[in-house]
Amino acid sequence: MALSAHRPRTALRTTAVAFSAALVLAACSSGSGNGGGGQPAGSASSGAGKAGSGTRVTVTETEYALKLSRSSFTPGTYTFVSDNAGRTTHALSIDGPGVEDARTRNIQGGQEATLTVTLKKGEYDLYCPVDGHKQLGMEEHIQVG
Repeated sequence: MALSAHRPRTALRTTAVAFSAALVLAACSSGSGNGGGGQPAGSASSGAGKAGSGTRVTVTETEYALKLSRSSFTPGTYTFVSDNAGRTTHALSIDGPGVEDARTRNIQGGQEATLTVTLKKGEYDLYCPVDGHKQLGMEEHIQVG
């Protein structure tokens, strides 16, 4: 009788551990954009790659301009480092073939965030998605390939 009394507890414990592991995996794959950057939750992009992998490109953001550390792009994976050298809140968003609404979290002046995407041949729009900033000139177009 003592043996059968432990089986339900063991099964319950195993279920609880499996459920906890599933929650951790779901949280890790949510792309919250905290810490090292990435995409905020709810802005999935099929062009997003593993954080930190790929050719590094620094995007310096100021009021109200973007400056890229390189001007030539070939198809491949890139990690864009958004460096807010301004005084107001900025972010970086990328749209183009296979990449839709990929963006960093909002960052304050002096902060950085990263965004890793895989770029295919075509034209991409890089811009600050903070209200009104794109219209004030925080936009760059790049040609890949």
